[in-house]
Amino acid sequence: MITYEFLQQYWWFLVSLLGALLVFLMFVQGANSLVWSLGTNETERRLIVNSTGRKWEFTFTTLVTFGGAFFASFPLFYSTSFGGAYWLWMLILFSFVLQAVSYEFQNKLGNMLGARTFQLMLILNGIVGPLLLGGAVATFFEGSNFLVEKNNITDMAQPVISQWANASHGLDALLNPWVLVFGFAVFFLARILGILYVMNNVNDENIRSRASVRLVGATICFLVLFVVYLVHLLLMDGYAWNPLTGDIMMEPNKYLHNFLEMWYVLVLLLIGVVLVLYGIVRTILSKTYVAGIWHVGIGVVLTVLALLLCAGWNHTAYYPSTADLQSSLTIANSCSSEFTLRTMAIVSLLIPFVLAYIIVAWRKIDKKKLDKDEITNDEAY
Repeated sequence: MITYEFLQQYWWFLVSLLGALLVFLMFVQGANSLVWSLGTNETERRLIVNSTGRKWEFTFTTLVTFGGAFFASFPLFYSTSFGGAYWLWMLILFSFVLQAVSYEFQNKLGNMLGARTFQLMLILNGIVGPLLLGGAVATFFEGSNFLVEKNNITDMAQPVISQWANASHGLDALLNPWVLVFGFAVFFLARILGILYVMNNVNDENIRSRASVRLVGATICFLVLFVVYLVHLLLMDGYAWNPLTGDIMMEPNKYLHNFLEMWYVLVLLLIGVVLVLYGIVRTILSKTYVAGIWHVGIGVVLTVLALLLCAGWNHTAYYPSTADLQSSLTIANSCSSEFTLRTMAIVSLLIPFVLAYIIVAWRKIDKKKLDKDEITNDEAY
């Protein structure tokens, strides 16, 4: 029989999977952040923009779906983070709005701002998006400054359950150096994915040659930041909760214990890391290998999935409160009702069909590699 606890675990898995797919799809942002670096003239830049322009809707749709799934399955997190840390999330969403506007208008007739202005918007999204999203994920481990008081729901004058404990509304997370370390790690990871995607998708030797050089620098930066943060994560005190009483407590080396006790999650992490390293190293060493995006992409999904499962499973508070320990959110105290989770679980059975559609659409779009001849037609960005 499917229990309420199983449904909570199941929906945390689905939300984590969506988050992992979102990180992979940020190759769009990573490539856009290098538009002026990989392309030395307007034609080459348009090649890169049109390459990412084929896929940016996948990233934005996944971001919206990720938020929607979180809202439906763990509404208290949604109201606490999206409602309390709204400056952080508004900056993220605003950067994605700039991206959408840039794609549509940079080469339209009557554009008085010029193509470079809109390309600058793409670069801004390519930097701000991954950095702040990475910072938001880091708060799953580092904590955020919020308060939760469920009894307030009976207050007719102000029935607000959760509130931010200061006026920064999420921006204070950026003052935590470990949040920045993880944020920049995600930023350089997005660049790696973007470089590998462009090498695979754009049929231009000059761009591929420059991309190979940029890949080395991005990889070094990412590996240093990721390893430093991973060591910090395994050694830090984590936020555990007692399933009998619901009390939140600090536990030394909590996340290390999670990986050791959930060996299957550790296996996911190790496989993911190996795939990422394999795809990068093979691309750097081979002048003809351009399929690294798939090895690295799968590796990224597995690695991020493992980290998010470690943050929420095994009686761990996935959204810790630094203002009040007992206000920390767990998959048990922040989830929807059993009826809601059970109903949505039935709907979730359609997910494989949606993924199949995405795969078919992706293959149709990429049936022919992008080259300079294609961007001369009127459909090009």
